[in-house]
Amino acid sequence: MTTLINGKETGQTIQTQIKKEVEDLVKKGIAPCLAVILVGDDPASQVYVRNKKRTCGELGILSVEHKLSAQTSQDELEGLVKKLNEDPSVHGILCQFPLPKGLDEDRVIHTISTDKDVDGLHPFNVGLLATGKPRFISCTPWGVMQLLKHAGIQTEGKHAVVLGRSNLVGRPLSILLSEKAANCTVTVCHSRTQNLAAVTSQADILVAAIGRPEYVTKEMVKPGAVVIDVGINRIDDASAPKGSRLVGDVAFEEVAEKAEAITPVPGGVGPMTIAMLMANTVNASRFQNGLEPMQI
Repeated sequence: MTTLINGKETGQTIQTQIKKEVEDLVKKGIAPCLAVILVGDDPASQVYVRNKKRTCGELGILSVEHKLSAQTSQDELEGLVKKLNEDPSVHGILCQFPLPKGLDEDRVIHTISTDKDVDGLHPFNVGLLATGKPRFISCTPWGVMQLLKHAGIQTEGKHAVVLGRSNLVGRPLSILLSEKAANCTVTVCHSRTQNLAAVTSQADILVAAIGRPEYVTKEMVKPGAVVIDVGINRIDDASAPKGSRLVGDVAFEEVAEKAEAITPVPGGVGPMTIAMLMANTVNASRFQNGLEPMQI
């Protein structure tokens, strides 16, 4: 039978560990704090920020939310980031993307202090990851690695195919899978890959992160493969209570019949992303106080 890799349960296990770590830090006089910047009124972004704020509260992590209008200028946004960089009570800074049109996300990423870059997107932290000495790892890729670990998936010598090459997921994940801790042989596919199904069907571990609803079908999957679905897409569905439903980048029902293990959407990678953001925030507070990072 196909094994369902439950990100909700794994995320909760990690959050329990984080909560204990926060309690210990507070006893030492360290109160981990995450500052979240939300620009504009994008509904999805508002939901994400609300979920992060709720999780912070559950774990004892302080959260400070900065809501800015869609008319905020680049200089105003970067000015806020610089102010947070200099605030010793703030350990992690997260600017919720996407930003409204006219604002440059790369400039914001470059402005965030490398010591407070809990999204792991600053080129300095990406460089540390690429050289095998990571400090802050992008939350979703780190969450995927934790899912594989907690599910007992053997990665040693396996062929991993990552479908997607974004700086947020595909690129950092391909690095993590190739590191000695995982020891995978990694292939990265993208929109220009020829004979895509022939490549993906060679994967022992297939990660879909391309943002196309139900794109990966059973013809693209090797029998007995482990399938990790990073995608979160909302599609119309008249039969659903809200007239729509969430699906991943994988056609779940048909691929589940062929895979050895698979993540659901929702309830797979999503909860892990938030859990690892909390872990990065705690580690930022430890790093800024001269302590070694917590081990997960």
